[in-house]
Order: sequence, then C-alpha cells, then structure tokens
Amino acid sequence: MTCPDTFSHARRLALLIFALVLLVASLMSATPVRAGDEPDLIFRRSTVFKLLSPDDKLATYGIDDPDVEGVACHFTVPEKGGFKGWLGLAEQVSDISLACRQIGPIRFKSKLAQGDDMFRQRRSLFFKKMQIVRGCDAKRNVLVYMVYSDKLIDGSPKNSTSSVPIMPWGGSDAIQKCGDFISG
Repeated sequence: MTCPDTFSHARRLALLIFALVLLVASLMSATPVRAGDEPDLIFRRSTVFKLLSPDDKLATYGIDDPDVEGVACHFTVPEKGGFKGWLGLAEQVSDISLACRQIGPIRFKSKLAQGDDMFRQRRSLFFKKMQIVRGCDAKRNVLVYMVYSDKLIDGSPKNSTSSVPIMPWGGSDAIQKCGDFISG
C-alpha cells in the first residue's frame, strides 16, 4: 500500500521541478545578457502558423552602438513559437542578419579593443547566446560589425557582417579615425 504514497510524492516532486524550470526559464528569457542597451523591436512577421500556440516569427530589432555615437545596427532573428518558445525553453536557431549604418557624426566615447562585444543576448535557456562584435579596419577607416551565435560546446559558423565607413557628417570635414580608438 506504499505505492500510491510513493507515486504521490514522486508526482509532487516532478511538479515542483517543472515549476522551478519554468521560473528559471522565465527569468533567463526576460533578462538578456548584453554589452549595450536593450534593442528596440521594429516589427515581427509570422513565418510558421501554429494553431494553439504562438507562431514562429522573424523579429527585426534596432540598437545604437553604446560606445560609438552615430552608429546604429539592425538585426533580424528567428523566434521559435510553439509551447516551448512561449515558455522560453526552445533553443533559437542561429540564422541572424545584420546591417549597421552611420546615422550621425561618429564620436568614440572611449578606447575600445578589437573584437569587443557591442551586444549580447541569450538564445536558449542554457549556454547559447547571440553576439554582435565590433572591430576597426584602420587602413580603410571603417568600423566592421559581425553577428554570430555560440554555444558552450558547439558553436555555429552562421554569421553576418556589416561595414560602416566613417564619413564627414553635416558639412563638417573633421572625422575621427577608428584606428586611434581601437587597440589590438
């Protein structure tokens, strides 16, 4: 007669573990790991219809470079729908596109290292993140941005690159040289 009690305890334990996993998932998906500010959602488009749960979507975001005034980037990421995506348990795919542009006079706020993170965000419950990194092509005076995703064990070779030539802005001929502000 101990079987029903054992089953009842096991069931309660399983429900408790499930509730903890949901809590951790909601906290982790609500708190992106980032180097810069939170990106602005520009728009979303559904790509796969799901009858009883959220659709799979493509989402386009905009973000200003937190360390280089006058540069903005836009990236599009797939967002998994379904119940796993809704609960924050789905691992997001690594297909990410990127475009960065000069939107004003470029001013470096501080010295930077070549390949510094400009932005980071979690792409799964554990171990996977998307990163936008920044570098300088000093010979051409061009800022270069690359987006990729990685996992603790197995990263993805999928990536996208965007270049921002540093140009005069608003009638001023004075332009900063990225090589003077990025080391390494």
